[in-house]
Amino acid sequence: MQFDAVINNGRFFDGTGAAGQDVHLGVRDGKMVAISSEPFAHDVAPLAIDARNRWVMPGFIDTHTHYDAELIAAPGLTESVRHGVTTVTVGSCSISMVLSQPEDCADLFTRVESVPREQVLPLLRERKHWSSPGEWVDFLSRHPLGPNVTSFIGHSDIRVRTLGLRRAVDREIRPDEIELAQMERYVEEALDAGMLGMSTMTTKWDKLDGDRVRSASLPSTYARWSEFRRLNRVLRRRGRVHQGAPDIVTKYNMFLFFGQSMGLLRAPLKTALISLMDVKSNRLLARTIGKLATAINTIFNADFRWQALPNRFDLYADGMDLVIFEEFGAGQAALHLKDALERNHLLGDEEYRRWFRRDYDKRFGPRVWHRDFRDSRILACPDASVIGKSFAEVGTERNIHPVDAFLDLVVAHGTALRWYTVIANDDERILGKIIADRGALIGFADSGAHIRNMAFYNSPLRMLRLVRDAELRGEPIMPVEKAVWRLTGELADWYGIEAGHLRLGDRADIVVINPAALDERLEGYHEAPMAGLGEIERLVNRNDAAVDAVLINGRLAWRDGKIENGVGSETGFGRFLAAA
Repeated sequence: MQFDAVINNGRFFDGTGAAGQDVHLGVRDGKMVAISSEPFAHDVAPLAIDARNRWVMPGFIDTHTHYDAELIAAPGLTESVRHGVTTVTVGSCSISMVLSQPEDCADLFTRVESVPREQVLPLLRERKHWSSPGEWVDFLSRHPLGPNVTSFIGHSDIRVRTLGLRRAVDREIRPDEIELAQMERYVEEALDAGMLGMSTMTTKWDKLDGDRVRSASLPSTYARWSEFRRLNRVLRRRGRVHQGAPDIVTKYNMFLFFGQSMGLLRAPLKTALISLMDVKSNRLLARTIGKLATAINTIFNADFRWQALPNRFDLYADGMDLVIFEEFGAGQAALHLKDALERNHLLGDEEYRRWFRRDYDKRFGPRVWHRDFRDSRILACPDASVIGKSFAEVGTERNIHPVDAFLDLVVAHGTALRWYTVIANDDERILGKIIADRGALIGFADSGAHIRNMAFYNSPLRMLRLVRDAELRGEPIMPVEKAVWRLTGELADWYGIEAGHLRLGDRADIVVINPAALDERLEGYHEAPMAGLGEIERLVNRNDAAVDAVLINGRLAWRDGKIENGVGSETGFGRFLAAA
């Protein structure tokens, strides 16, 4: 038998949770066609990979990305592919680029996801020629995708297309029956086209860009719950997914999402919310909401999952350009101002500083950021004397409040001030419990967003390291085969897509891992140009030694530290995966 590729001598995990096997794989026409106890001869295929001392498994699935703009500009999505990701999901957090006009899409997307509007808007004006889910999928079918793509339709996108941007963010506007019926039709069209479901957002700190209604919250946050229930009925009837976010500041409305997921006297609604994390601002949260999800699923026949990030949640910032400042009034007021001189004038005002200090000093009440400038580190600054210090240490040296130390440095140096903090998941013992939680799905990488603020593209590799290291310490979290399943087959089965498994006849989306290279280099800081969007420098975490090879649709996409020719320029690698 002749093959397109063979992989010999690896430890094989099929994505079902079954124990690993020492077998040899044959690939032909994009499919797994042979699993052999004996190695294949090298001359039976043009591509032969020796996977001795390696793990061979299905390509990873990244179910929460914001690649929507980058996918159009640079469809290879090589930052994910190089880390073994072979399927990505776009259209998260209520923001898709399907229905609305280019300027509307840019206003929805760029400030929330920290992607430069001056790059995104011209791109959309030039290339967005679709305005329906079917046309969007047709575009993807002709586009030279690197990884496979799945998609949600965004609730904010639906509202803007139906109501217009200004009416969509007017709290006094209540859609009439005709408008609600139109929203339902857009959801139906998206599901008919193979989209996974609908994504929503109820956290009000996500703000619009542009000048028309700048700093309004995302349109989805203005919807009444009756609107959510109506659109959810479509999703429930079709067996598709509601991906959303409760108000992560107050958190109270998560119980409404729980209620919608319940299957008492009706079908349960598949619901995935962000995010199960061990946040420093509330150490009890992770210990509580995971158990709560499991209880609701068990007692009330719900189908609810938290999306969980399997690694430390750390953040980098240039000056004040960081989403955490959107969660309180003083921060929002500063980020509303685009002009640097105007913003600096505000930051220097004593009345404004008193406002910021009051917000900062509130020890109680809802928050995500722990608001502790002791827990920070200055990484770069024209004033070399502050590098390596926290803002609190600078404040002590200057005999001023930490807030004033921070604002003084921002006014003096702007985005030349680069600093770091950790928001969540800093305790590996708790993180191990999160990734093992039955109420969680692995996936909150935010790939493609927050360009210089965070980099979780390699989060599947970091999870494998966490599991492997715990096993070596004699404190196992789960077997390796279960970790692989959580990163592949479990996600594919729950979302209903053709991915995540390597059984005979399955798609040959394969990653070959060097377990010996799953080490601290996975967390190393690097920067690299972001192709297609002005070549701006992007923060990345890379350890290219950890991934030997990646096959997508049976074609070699990555090997030995190099992206293969054709990825992102030729069709035949990834494709749009319709939900079943």
